[in-house]
Amino acid sequence: MKTNYKKLLTNIKAFIFDVDGVLTDGRLLISDSGELLRTMNAKDGYAMKTALNNGYLVCIITGGKNEGVKSRLLGLGVNDVFLDAHDKMKELQEYMDKHDLTAEELLYMGDDMPDVPVLEHVGLASCPQDAIPEVKAVCDYISHKKGGDACVRDVIEQVMKVHGKWKVEYGKNAASS
Repeated sequence: MKTNYKKLLTNIKAFIFDVDGVLTDGRLLISDSGELLRTMNAKDGYAMKTALNNGYLVCIITGGKNEGVKSRLLGLGVNDVFLDAHDKMKELQEYMDKHDLTAEELLYMGDDMPDVPVLEHVGLASCPQDAIPEVKAVCDYISHKKGGDACVRDVIEQVMKVHGKWKVEYGKNAASS
């Protein structure tokens, strides 16, 4: 029997996210020049910035190569962005070593087959509501939100509330998405 995911929330120090299907809805708009365009939810950006401002680590591990995605994430303060990651376990181990993290301290959110090895390794495996069945089968938590529809904010907010760190911020110290 799986542990209740709410108990696992207390251990989380770092959030790791895939991009396509998690931070985006997984659809790609292809420009005339062949550039792949995506949309991201500002609520996810706000939550990532708020997490960073409260001492959490945030990392992106994606198979995509879009520099615009990386620029957006760096602009939010996410400094650990792994693009073109086809063996996500390699980047995960590098990230864990860099920040001296254990698997139990990590929450990962993914939606498709390349995410399964990482999901099976971390302390809290999560996915958007519209993830594939194989991913849902290995997850501790399935968000009620779809990819690109603030599922990232959902998990960040839950962890921060358990830790007593999710507070409404107004004014000059508020996170900007």
